[in-house]
Amino acid sequence: MSLQLDAEALYSELLAGVRSLLMPDAVLVGVWSGGAWLAERLQRDLGLATPHGVISSTMHRDDFGSRGLGSTADATHLPFSVDGRPIILIDDVLYTGRTTRAVINELFDFGRPASVTLAVLVDRGGRQLPIQPAFAAARITLPGAQQLSLARDEGGRFRFSVEEAS
Repeated sequence: MSLQLDAEALYSELLAGVRSLLMPDAVLVGVWSGGAWLAERLQRDLGLATPHGVISSTMHRDDFGSRGLGSTADATHLPFSVDGRPIILIDDVLYTGRTTRAVINELFDFGRPASVTLAVLVDRGGRQLPIQPAFAAARITLPGAQQLSLARDEGGRFRFSVEEAS
């Protein structure tokens, strides 16, 4: 099976979707790493004054014991107070919902946001938890043995690759 997704076209859809979700005082928080890349570009393209944040799922993952800290343990960087703020959580691919649950737990370690709204580039289905995005640029179905990964080139352009999961 050859899945062709135009990540740049989907980014344009995500930009429009996030624009519609913005409310006063909202901030973008990207999930490490693909979501962080998206949040960085969205912040710039939307002309938001407040810098975007980056959040890692590492410390709250339910498979932490088998995965360990890895290189993302200190990836969380929130250059603003989350207390009372609307947070738009940005991720590249939503699958089981386990990463989203972990980053929401991490986010609440920093305070209590007014709300958390999830926007994703691709929702591939296969949820294990009751988590749904407020906006998804695309919805696809992939076999569980395949992994969809976002990459970014030197110029900041996005592309997808589909690989067999390890």
